[in-house]
Amino acid sequence: MSADGSLALAQPAPAPARAAPHNLEAEQGLLGALLFDNEIYNRLNRPLRAEHFYDPVHGRIWTAVSMMIEGGRLADGVTLRERFAKDGGLAEIGGAAYILTLLENAARLSVHAQEYADIIYDLALRRQLIRIGEEISALAQDPPDGADADHIIEESERTLASLAETGAASKGFNPFAVAVSQSIDVAAAAYERKSDVSGLSTGFSDLDLKLGGLHPSDLIILAGRPSMGKTALVTNIAYQVALARLKAMETGDVDNAQNPGGTVAFFSLEMSSEQLATRLLSDAAEIESDKIRRGHISKTEYERLLEKSAELQRLPLHIDETGAISIGQLHTRARRLKRTEGLDLIIVDYLQLVTSNTRRGDGRVQEVSEITQGLKAMAKDLAVPVIALSQLSRQVEMREDKRPQLSDLRESGSIEQDADAVLFVFRESYYLERAEPRSGTDEHFAWQRQLAEVHNTAEVIIGKQRHGPIGTARLFFDSRYTRFGNLDRRHPGRDDG
Repeated sequence: MSADGSLALAQPAPAPARAAPHNLEAEQGLLGALLFDNEIYNRLNRPLRAEHFYDPVHGRIWTAVSMMIEGGRLADGVTLRERFAKDGGLAEIGGAAYILTLLENAARLSVHAQEYADIIYDLALRRQLIRIGEEISALAQDPPDGADADHIIEESERTLASLAETGAASKGFNPFAVAVSQSIDVAAAAYERKSDVSGLSTGFSDLDLKLGGLHPSDLIILAGRPSMGKTALVTNIAYQVALARLKAMETGDVDNAQNPGGTVAFFSLEMSSEQLATRLLSDAAEIESDKIRRGHISKTEYERLLEKSAELQRLPLHIDETGAISIGQLHTRARRLKRTEGLDLIIVDYLQLVTSNTRRGDGRVQEVSEITQGLKAMAKDLAVPVIALSQLSRQVEMREDKRPQLSDLRESGSIEQDADAVLFVFRESYYLERAEPRSGTDEHFAWQRQLAEVHNTAEVIIGKQRHGPIGTARLFFDSRYTRFGNLDRRHPGRDDG
């Protein structure tokens, strides 16, 4: 009873603090098993890292043991003790006595190594989930300036997706030894392939030769004036990449295929998915797209259309036609597709139609800067190449030489800075056809000769390439089917198939 005579409710005792989920016995058992039999390391099917261990000492031992095994050296009690003794870290891990403790029951416990690894991994994810949940709760309670609920949801989904894919909410620092090893792996794969294309093939030999293919984590800007064929070119690239993957899947040898292709995400902010499909059908069936739309096709053409449509339906090509999508939504959807279907290439048509996550009121240049930075971050996060289309300013039309250059990019500062490569599509025939001199004159004859030289050709000008030289790739272009192809060097202006 309280001092005023009223009944006082008993206050519940505070709950005792709970330790984060962990199992030290499983960590000790796995480490002991590895020291007893190094081959267990190669049989583990969990991507364990030092941060998955609850005890930091165990994380240090795991890192040392894994680096020794991957380096082809024996990792046992003696060599581990010697390694830590050299760097002065033996006392930090508990001394030689602790190494002996790990080995005490190693022979008996080694048969359970995989089970221990599963337990360690699962508990590490649970600790991460608890931390993420606390961070989400804190953000929802006290959001930072400019962050609304949608922004918090997008950030939460990104963090959770990263946890699901990599087993860690954030990557943090990477040992340089790991980065060097990854670089050697890439070089070895290119060497074994015996090809100039070390990345994802575009399907165009001259362009592949200049770029070396499309590389993971790269942001490629493809720009051009209207009617140059930007969308047609990326549509053709998407088709070639997806078709190569379909063929590799049908042969059942994706890993060893010369051109394995890939799964493509196509964000079409301007054209509908039906319009894109019509373009692809026109290309594949070799029937003009306007004839397909109007139904002015023969029975034979209709049958060919049905045959090609059946093939196109099997392509690993996914189209998102959401207009004015934000960079956050785009990233989230791409990440979800990678997790559920796989993902090897992202195409965004086009950059200026993407919206930023936050409106800062600093003008369009600042907004485009946020978008290009977001696209580059997405390329790195998902480890896939991103091709983003971009418009060019009208100043191209004011010059006598219509070939575009970097300064012609709209909001060029941020686009040029963030891009790993900047490509321009240019068709000289487009301008020549609109500058026909009076018939019968010497100028007209010269114009005809010049037009014949560039008829059915296009240039892809490499204005910037962070990892290689600049230059120009020449392609075949057929305006009837809005189709690009490889140029037949023996007969300029013809497709070599």
